[in-house]
Amino acid sequence: MMTRTVDATQELAAFLRARRERLDPHDFALPSRQQARRTPGLRREEVAELAGVSIDYIVRLEQGRGLRPSANVVEALARALRLAPDERAYLFNLAQQRPRNADKPATTAAPPLARLVTDLSPLPAMLMNHRYDILAWNGEMARLLLDFDTLPPSQRNAMWLCLMHPEIREFYVDRERVVREGIAHLRAAWAAHPEDRALSDLIAEFAARDEDFARLWAERDIKVNGRGRKVLRHPVVGVIAVHFEVLMPLQDPDQRLVIYRAADEESRSAWDRLCAR
Repeated sequence: MMTRTVDATQELAAFLRARRERLDPHDFALPSRQQARRTPGLRREEVAELAGVSIDYIVRLEQGRGLRPSANVVEALARALRLAPDERAYLFNLAQQRPRNADKPATTAAPPLARLVTDLSPLPAMLMNHRYDILAWNGEMARLLLDFDTLPPSQRNAMWLCLMHPEIREFYVDRERVVREGIAHLRAAWAAHPEDRALSDLIAEFAARDEDFARLWAERDIKVNGRGRKVLRHPVVGVIAVHFEVLMPLQDPDQRLVIYRAADEESRSAWDRLCAR
């Protein structure tokens, strides 16, 4: 039945009951019980056993009696009910809890996304993860920025390049704004991925080696910038202004597709000259 607004408590109760009742008891290594099953799916006590909570707690949840389970309990219920990733996210939303990341951060490009990056030519495009690691790029992006193949994998990181690479350090006309926005994104990513030791180590390296980074990091700005404008100082064709768009695929939300396009006629002309070389 459709409702105008979501009653999270009642929907949580109904969702738990529905998912419990659709499970096949034979798929679980549960102790055998003598009494016949009068309803489909698992019994409440079996879900309680699988999730490591009391039967009374499961009963109160399924009766919609105003409980707000913790993130740990929601995670245990999701495992016990063998929820798919989308169902798991839905359960966390109903419980008004923030899910822990189920998977490790992406360190390689998802093959369909890598193909998409190539197919986006002649627009410069690249694929990054939340750390700003560059996972895939097309020839146009390499022509515009630099040949990423010449870099060791540890240096294929957009923030590392902006802070440490001698050519890219001078590449952005408004460098401080670019660095500030990048840091605001990294801080948001750092909070969303507290288990990501590689990201924490990267931030510590930046703070130790770059005074601007350390100063701006201490300001605690938080912003995830999905689109905007950058002005690039290209060594071959001069100044190029670009609009950028950042897209997050539903199937691979840890990966970010970045697409550039010329922001004005002068930049388009400069880009055409660069492509013609």
